[in-house]
Amino acid sequence: MIRVLLVDDHPVVRRGLRAMVDELPELSAVGEAADGAEALSLLAELAERGQPRPDVVLMDLQMTGGMHGVEATRRITALPDPPAVLILTTYSTDADILTAVEAGATGYLLKDTPPEELVAAVEAAARGETVLAPPVAARLLGRVRDGRPTLSPREAEILQLVAEGLPNRQISKRLFISEATVKTHLVHIFEKLDVDSRTAAIAAGLAAGLIRPT
Repeated sequence: MIRVLLVDDHPVVRRGLRAMVDELPELSAVGEAADGAEALSLLAELAERGQPRPDVVLMDLQMTGGMHGVEATRRITALPDPPAVLILTTYSTDADILTAVEAGATGYLLKDTPPEELVAAVEAAARGETVLAPPVAARLLGRVRDGRPTLSPREAEILQLVAEGLPNRQISKRLFISEATVKTHLVHIFEKLDVDSRTAAIAAGLAAGLIRPT
């Protein structure tokens, strides 16, 4: 039986995923979390109680008011003997995909994935296989071919938050890094995009598909 942890900030979505998992004898939901921090706490509690960890974490990407999916993925995959993390989201920009995959996600699916395909993806992730929704795979292939400028996962995260209007101080708190580190990343972003302002960086990032519109 494949043990699954459900992480999504929308209770209705979690309820639907739980119902799907509970209907299948080969899957078992070991818990639910509303954000990344809650997911990490739940994993720690399972370990403290000596209970088996989940085989797969179904992780939303953007979660309002809490640790987002990329940071949670990065922390979960850094744990000893970590579960596979399978992103399940509505976002399919280059920045979202690359950031999640480079953070350690085993797969990346969109929320309009048919239930039977989602189940197959969970089973594949539990086997250690990489799973990408066809539109996601196509975007990654196109990105490799067209030679557009690239940002590191952290740089993409920071530029997205800049686009959302967050100042450096709020970005540092959101990503659990210092303001000095945020400024250093911004310098690198400006250099890579050949711009000299936050506004120009946002415009260049949107044009290159590195961030999503706000």
